[in-house]
Amino acid sequence: MRNNHSSVSEFILLGLPIRPEEQGLFCALFLVMYLTTVLGNLLIILLIRLDSRLHTPMYFFLSHLAFTDVSFSSVTAPKLLMNMLTKSRSIPYAGCISQVYFFLLLGDLDSFLLTSMAYDRYVAICHPLHYTTIMSQRLCFLLVIVSWVLSSAVALLHTLLLARLSFCGDNTLPHFFCDLSALLKLSSSDTTVNQLVILTVGTVVISVPIIGILASYGRIGATILRAPSMKGICKALSTCGSHLSVVSLYYGPIIGIYFVPSSDDTNEKDVMVAVLYTLLTPMLNPFIYSLRNRDMKEALRKWLH
Repeated sequence: MRNNHSSVSEFILLGLPIRPEEQGLFCALFLVMYLTTVLGNLLIILLIRLDSRLHTPMYFFLSHLAFTDVSFSSVTAPKLLMNMLTKSRSIPYAGCISQVYFFLLLGDLDSFLLTSMAYDRYVAICHPLHYTTIMSQRLCFLLVIVSWVLSSAVALLHTLLLARLSFCGDNTLPHFFCDLSALLKLSSSDTTVNQLVILTVGTVVISVPIIGILASYGRIGATILRAPSMKGICKALSTCGSHLSVVSLYYGPIIGIYFVPSSDDTNEKDVMVAVLYTLLTPMLNPFIYSLRNRDMKEALRKWLH
C-alpha cells in the first residue's frame, strides 16, 4: 500500500535546534531525564501494587497514568537519543507512521486519565459519604477502558488519513520525531481532510477534558466556599494539589503551541515545547506525587525499610 502512495522509504529527522558541540551535553541530559522518567513512574506503579493502603480509585488511575507516561516518553526519547549518539537521523516510513499513531494514542490517553482523576477528586470532596459507592471498581475500570478506546480511535483515524497521502521529493522533517503537522506540510497530496479532522477532532479531544477538569474543580471550589474552614481548604489542597500540578504541566505546553499566537517562524518554539511535554512532564510527575502526597511518601518509606 505504501508503494502506491509514496516514493519515500524513510524520513530524515533534523532533531533539536542545538549546536553540534552541545550534542553530547544534551544527549547526556536527555538520557538522565528518560531514565528518571522510567524508574520514577515504575516505582509509583510498584508502590501502588505492593501497598494495600493505595488500592483506591485515585491511585488506580495514578498507576495507569504512570504507565502511560513511561510509554509516551518511550515513543520519542529512545529514537532521539540514538540519533544523537549515532549521528544517524533517518527513520523508516513504517516506523514514522507507527510513531505518529502511538504518540497520538498515549497523548490523548494522558488527557482522558487526568479527566477521570479530576472526577474522582470531585466525588471524594463533594460527595464523601457516597464516594465508595459512586467510584466503584466497575466504574474505574470502565473509565480506563473508555479512555483507551477513545484514544485508540482518534489515533487510528489520524494515522489512516496520514497513510493515504503521497510523499514525493523532500523527506526532511524539522523535528526530533514524526510530528503529524510536520508530515502534512511535507506531503504532495491534498491535506484538506487531514487538516479538517485535526481542527474538529483535535479541538474536541483537547477542549472536552479541559472543560471536564475545570467543571470538577469548579464544583470542588464551590463546596469549599459553602463550608469555609482552614481544615477543609488544607484537605482539598493536599488531595488536589498534585493533580492540579500535573494538569498544569500537561496542558501548559499544549496551550502554548496551539492557542497562543506567535510569529511566523514557530518551528523552533514548537520543537522545544515538544521536549517539555515528551521528556520533562513525564519525568516530573513521579516527583510531584511522591513529594506532595503523604500516602506515597509513607509507602515509599515503608518499602525502603
